[in-house]
Amino acid sequence: MDITVQELRQKIQAGEKFVFIDVREPWEYEEFNIGAQLMPLNTLISQMSDLEDHKNDEIVLHCRSGARSGMAQSMMAANGFSNVRNMTGGIIAWQDAFGKTQP
Repeated sequence: MDITVQELRQKIQAGEKFVFIDVREPWEYEEFNIGAQLMPLNTLISQMSDLEDHKNDEIVLHCRSGARSGMAQSMMAANGFSNVRNMTGGIIAWQDAFGKTQP
């Protein structure tokens, strides 16, 4: 199930608890990020065991456009994670909606 940037921003501002992961590369994260834990797509498989405790928790993934986080969402679902959401449109959609504003 996907989540829009507007829904995500409301969730963050309301202080809701969820696991928030950015699957972009470190240089992209340094350029601009919205506070997610950096876990690049190419390391996600090896780091998935670190997330074992969150198999049934809500996990929100994002990348630049939504493509890499969509792949990560599929990989995590295949590994038994039951509530993984992809931020539609990624950072591009966030910046279109809110500029360089962090949540």
